[in-house]
Amino acid sequence: MNQKTLNKLEFYKITALLEEQASSMRGKQLCRKIKPMTDMERINTCQEQTAAAFTRIVKKGRISLSDAFPVGESLKRLEIGGTLGSGELLRICKLLKTTARTKSYGRHDTQDELADCLDIYFEQLEPLTPLTTEIERCIQGEDEISDDASSTLKSIRRNIGSLNDKVHATLTNLVNGSLRTYLQDAIITMRGDRYCVPVKSEHRNQVNGMIHDQSSSGSTLFIEPMAVVKLNNDLKELYAKEQEEIQVILARLSADAAEYIEEIHQNYKILTDLDFIFARGSLALSMNASRPILNTEGHIHIREGRHPLLDAKKVVPITVMLGKDFTMLIITGPNTGGKTVSLKTVGLFTLMGQAGLHIPARDRSELAIFHQVYADIGDEQSIEQSLSTFSSHMTNIVSFLQEVDEKSLVLFDELGAGTDPTEGAALAIAILSHLHNQNIRTMATTHYSELKVYALTTPGVENASCEFDVESLKPTYRLLIGIPGKSNAFAISGKLGLPDYIIEDAKQHLTEQDASFEDLLTDLETSKRTLEKEQEAIDAYKREIEALKNQAKQKQEKIEEQRERILKEAKEKASVILREAKEVADETIKNFRKFGKENISAAEMEKERERLRQKMKETSASNTLSVQRQKKEYKPEDFKLGESVRVLSMNLTGTVSSLPDSRGNLTVQMGILRSQVNISDLEIVEEETSYTSKNMKRTSKGKLKMSKSLSVSPEINLLGKTVHEAISELDKYLDDAILSHLGTVRVVHGKGTGALRKGIHEYLRRQKHVKSYRLGEFGEGDAGVTIVELK
Repeated sequence: MNQKTLNKLEFYKITALLEEQASSMRGKQLCRKIKPMTDMERINTCQEQTAAAFTRIVKKGRISLSDAFPVGESLKRLEIGGTLGSGELLRICKLLKTTARTKSYGRHDTQDELADCLDIYFEQLEPLTPLTTEIERCIQGEDEISDDASSTLKSIRRNIGSLNDKVHATLTNLVNGSLRTYLQDAIITMRGDRYCVPVKSEHRNQVNGMIHDQSSSGSTLFIEPMAVVKLNNDLKELYAKEQEEIQVILARLSADAAEYIEEIHQNYKILTDLDFIFARGSLALSMNASRPILNTEGHIHIREGRHPLLDAKKVVPITVMLGKDFTMLIITGPNTGGKTVSLKTVGLFTLMGQAGLHIPARDRSELAIFHQVYADIGDEQSIEQSLSTFSSHMTNIVSFLQEVDEKSLVLFDELGAGTDPTEGAALAIAILSHLHNQNIRTMATTHYSELKVYALTTPGVENASCEFDVESLKPTYRLLIGIPGKSNAFAISGKLGLPDYIIEDAKQHLTEQDASFEDLLTDLETSKRTLEKEQEAIDAYKREIEALKNQAKQKQEKIEEQRERILKEAKEKASVILREAKEVADETIKNFRKFGKENISAAEMEKERERLRQKMKETSASNTLSVQRQKKEYKPEDFKLGESVRVLSMNLTGTVSSLPDSRGNLTVQMGILRSQVNISDLEIVEEETSYTSKNMKRTSKGKLKMSKSLSVSPEINLLGKTVHEAISELDKYLDDAILSHLGTVRVVHGKGTGALRKGIHEYLRRQKHVKSYRLGEFGEGDAGVTIVELK
């Protein structure tokens, strides 16, 4: 990919944003060096890595790799048998600790989590825990070796401490005793690595010892008394032994690390590679970007793409198509209307996609793989080379017209501008025709009407325009495919105060063909807007119908489940009845056989028959009462509009929508289901007169006690849910919270992209039972939590 195009499309700004997301030195270097690729397999691999990193960041958050220090120089010294300093060994230790932390981060928390392309990176990491533990045990800081690093070092330092105490005790006795009158101050000081006392110069001969220094005025001499000379010498010898033992310890640790040179080097490379990959995923998250679908057929379909370098809150998304139904797109419209931004968006998205980066556009956006992208954008005027704007543009165009082929994308900004309009338009049409004949994907912006006509009359070439609001004199920045843009010069001039007679005079200078063409553009634009509004309404109806269809399907499934349950219960009851009947029959037969054998009297037999008849009567009465309780007889006048009823055959509750007709049929609304039912299949639902009767019960002491159904948690967790799922759960939860008289609840939605938080806040703003809501403060969950106060 040529460097000039990368600069024109400001790809270097994207790499700068990417570099900010990396935390290691090599990771940042990889971000700076990122370039668009042309090999489809490599691009897809990078896109898959970016997508996997994006998913992991959303689920687990970002892992810091700032401790992945470059250790190449240290490893080279280990290869030749050198000894590393404590600081170098600590950096290797931190690298290994980061390795262990990263490997732990890479493990899947549950078996349900799907493997991804990053698993192989995490699996190859070697934490080398024993080496890390040993370095941490021996080295406490850059210049601090632990006493426990070796028994020898511990013994030496114990002796040093003991000797230091002896020196201090000896000097203290001298300072407070025989030498007190000869001293400048009653203190013990150090000169070099020797303990001394400050002696007045005039008492030099009264103090026996070695002079190590004197004050700048010469009035004070720093003398080491002879009583501590030997002790100081012994101390110095111990310090030397301490340093020797430290070198032994460092040499031992270096030798231990030298056994794992290959593993340490591999860990460093994998960690920094992961840093680069996760930087791409983090950038995608910050841009609210998605993975593009890549193809080699030259098809581009960007869905609501947002230029990544513009303010995300102000940028207007554009939808662009190229390469399928048409290979060339001519964009027209007023200045500052967004034509150049549209051009740069397509070019920059192409570069980003081929570099393995996600693009800030909706899912299922398509990008083509191009071997080269040529861009003639911006003011090319060169004072140094004495070239005009037109000459500079033409020089640039000539340079890449010799190299373009079917695998190239060409972008022109104001093609043919800077010279005579007639000649410029003719030249622009000739250049575009040349590229069109070679089937090269091309986008161009222009003001020339001739190019609009060229696009209208040439197969495979399409017009597009950047919409402009004449009333407000402001561009909307919306890109309209299929409609050439109007210049709007007369309308803008009139709005700015140019007299009508001047505008009318100007219109007289237009040819009849020009006027008709402008009128045609106006009609096309109006028709396009009308069609868009109608399409939006159709889409809304489709979504509503789909939602109702899903609800009806769920209701039907629920009805089927209830039907199966009722049939199962009925079969079980029938089985019980049959079993009881069989038992009665068996008992009756047994008794009558007994009566026959034992010559029982007719009175006894009649008594037994009466007992069986009474038992059957009781069973029949019980069943009759049950049926009567289930099927109470109602009259048509018992039903009123809005009254709650239960449809027995469907076991559903609804409300009466119409009064019974002459045959006793009325309409019942059951949720979204509306059905005509006979009053014989209905039961009036006696509504509870108070909240307490349904949800509370009295204890033996007469106190009200809340039922278990009202044990509502003061917090709801909506992490990982879509906005639609979250709103559905939140709606039900708030109903329960209000019934339970909760004053304040906590809604956990996470930070993420902010889409879930925004959807929840829009929902809360519309709820009349919500008194207020706010984001959580420090200690409450910050921006990942919303605190809701209920009325």
